[in-house]
Formats: sequence, structure tokens, C-alpha cells
Amino acid sequence: MPSLNDPNFQRTVTYICEHDDNGAMGLILSRATGTRLSELFQQLDISCEDPEINNRAIMAGGPVGAQNGFILHRPPGQWETSLQITNELGLTTSRDILESIALGNGPKDIIITLGYAGWGAGQLEQELATNAWLTHPAETDLIFSTPTNQLWQAAANALGVDLNLLSGESGHA
Repeated sequence: MPSLNDPNFQRTVTYICEHDDNGAMGLILSRATGTRLSELFQQLDISCEDPEINNRAIMAGGPVGAQNGFILHRPPGQWETSLQITNELGLTTSRDILESIALGNGPKDIIITLGYAGWGAGQLEQELATNAWLTHPAETDLIFSTPTNQLWQAAANALGVDLNLLSGESGHA
């Protein structure tokens, strides 16, 4: 919601990767770190000759574990440390996917983040009840084909929402 003032989540799109009785885990997809994939490759001693791959932005996935990398991708594929989220999406944290990406053999669509967003049991539900978030089923084409700086507005548009007309106040009957 436009009224969400938490600096970690203000004007962001967050993809919820996992949600159960113990809490939720997600990735902020719309906030660039200023770091390029070439820098990560250099730190991991991975060679990549493709300037387009090297120039990919790394996102700030959330305030938790900022030293940990996550790759949201489609198609899911078979990687060492990977979670198949849907038939279309996977989440991987292992080096093997980065090596494949560097060679041009990785998944077609990728978003690389450092860190993640986490909520304890019931916390996300409470935030939803207080009208802190707009929710919508994920649209993978929107996620992977929209420029980062336009993702928040594009996600609202997909809902048919004009963000300028929203109020942070909600009523309960």
C-alpha cells in the first residue's frame, strides 16, 4: 500500500515464496542494490563473458540475511539447493545455477536478490488485516518482463488499482 512507511518495504513488490503456520518468506523484487551480477561473479571467481548477463542488477531481497543470495527463476530446473515454488517457478541458492547463468545455460528468466523478507507465525496475516499490503496472485510475465523501477506501478495496474486514490485507512464491519 502507498501508506506503508516501513523503509524496507515502502513502494515495493514482494513475492511470497513460502507461507505456512510457522510464518512466511518472500523476496522483494523491485529494489536494486546498485550491485551488478559481474561483481558477484568476481567475488565467487566465476567467469562470464556476456556483457548483458554481467550488467544484470542484483535486488535487495529483504532485510534478513543480506549476505545470502537467492535466485528466483523460471523454469525451475534441477539445481543443488533449489525449491520448486510452482510448476513455473523455482528458488535456488546454490552456486551451480550462477555458473550456468555465467555460461549462458541458466534459466531463461532470473531475478537475483541478496537477503529475503521474513515474517513470524501470524505476522503477515496481521499486516494484511491492517491493510498494509495489496495482494494479487503472482503473474510471472509481469515479474520477469517489467523494468524494476516500474514494477510497483505495474503490479497495481494489474490489479486495476490507481495507487494515487488509495487510502491507508480501512474499515471493518
